[in-house]
Amino acid sequence: MAHRFLLYYITDRSQFPGGENARRRALLAKVAEAAGAGVDYIQLRERDLSARDLETLAKDALAAVRNGASLRTENREPRTFLLINSRTDVALAAGADGVHLRSDDVAAEDVRRVLKLSSDHGKARQFLIAASCHTTADVLRAESERADFVVFAPVFGKTGAGGAQPAGLAALREACTSAKIPVLALGGVTMENAASCLEAGAAGVAGIRLFQENKIEDVVRALRAL
Repeated sequence: MAHRFLLYYITDRSQFPGGENARRRALLAKVAEAAGAGVDYIQLRERDLSARDLETLAKDALAAVRNGASLRTENREPRTFLLINSRTDVALAAGADGVHLRSDDVAAEDVRRVLKLSSDHGKARQFLIAASCHTTADVLRAESERADFVVFAPVFGKTGAGGAQPAGLAALREACTSAKIPVLALGGVTMENAASCLEAGAAGVAGIRLFQENKIEDVVRALRAL
């Protein structure tokens, strides 16, 4: 079976113009666009919102995912999963598909333990847990703690941006080779360099600008053709 390049859209409404209401509308439109184009995962990463506001936005995003998916012309496309950044409680309250844990968050196995205690077993099995990783050791720890997949970052540098030094393709390759769970590349990924991530062993790519600054259908078509 051919490799399916996984695509992970990470949201950031602050990058859209206008006031808060306009930014939310633009974000939800992008979420629907991503689901319609067949993006595999969407992470709602609006870290400045209160738990209540994030829950409201998450419910609106779930509706946008459903609306976008209903417009797909190819019914065989797998569904799009919505994950909430860091807040397992909000993910459960909103009915999201999972949570994305930061590198300094609780362990994935602790989240699964809470899920098993607080919900029926079937629901616990279906809840996805992703984790942010910066080294191979992080990836192996996340795997041992039963994360479903990891996002390895930053792979490439960002022009004019500060923050962590890029890990580079060699570090990505080491992480991918060492892990049995899918490793997605994040950090400066573009349609031009995504192929090098695939060649390094990545199961897919994640990004904010990659999706928010381009027509997502074009991004999906180009990357799935790799």
